[in-house]
Amino acid sequence: MASAARRSGLGGVADGEPLTGHALLASMGGVRGIVEAVLPGLVFLTVYTFTRELVVSLIAPVVLGLVLAGVRLAQKQSAVQALGGLVGIAVCAVLALISGRAQDYYVPGFWIDAAYLVGFVISAVVGWPIIGLAVGFLMGDGVAWRLDRSKRRVLVWATLAWAGLFALRLIVQLPLYLAGNVDALGATRLIMGVPLYGLLLVLTWLMVRSIYPRPASVDTA
Repeated sequence: MASAARRSGLGGVADGEPLTGHALLASMGGVRGIVEAVLPGLVFLTVYTFTRELVVSLIAPVVLGLVLAGVRLAQKQSAVQALGGLVGIAVCAVLALISGRAQDYYVPGFWIDAAYLVGFVISAVVGWPIIGLAVGFLMGDGVAWRLDRSKRRVLVWATLAWAGLFALRLIVQLPLYLAGNVDALGATRLIMGVPLYGLLLVLTWLMVRSIYPRPASVDTA
């Protein structure tokens, strides 16, 4: 994940803020945001693995989502991310309850991955790569990068790398879904979620730094 900006790995970096390690972590919602993103899926998988009771397994992440949102509200912090996650959990739970199949809890994730895959590929093909638009905004470059062939090429490849991630998730996980292997599917989604996003985010950061090097510090002494 997550919003499109966060999925692209650049959503939490403020305009003009250097792409530092701290900014990279912030773009994923910080430690707390990462925990809130991972816990519901982990709770669903754990409860279902031990109980094989669909209703109980679906109630657990919904309750957890309510608790996470409530804690943020009680601390007078923005609960937008937690509430957004709660809505996502509720949609997943409703689909699984309607079908009576635990694997349908993961269906919305497939549609999201497919949508991002198509969007990222199209943006790269037409010459307006999503990563380029995000980086141009964050670096104060606007769309001037399109006039620089080397920058445009790197940003196109970065966008295609993200498209590859979404494609890989679908290629690996859809067969598990079709086979009804809930345990493997849940574990795979966790492994191919935040950890892979983090790795690709670092790769994107390195690619961006290669075309937007930090200006040399000036010695005023």
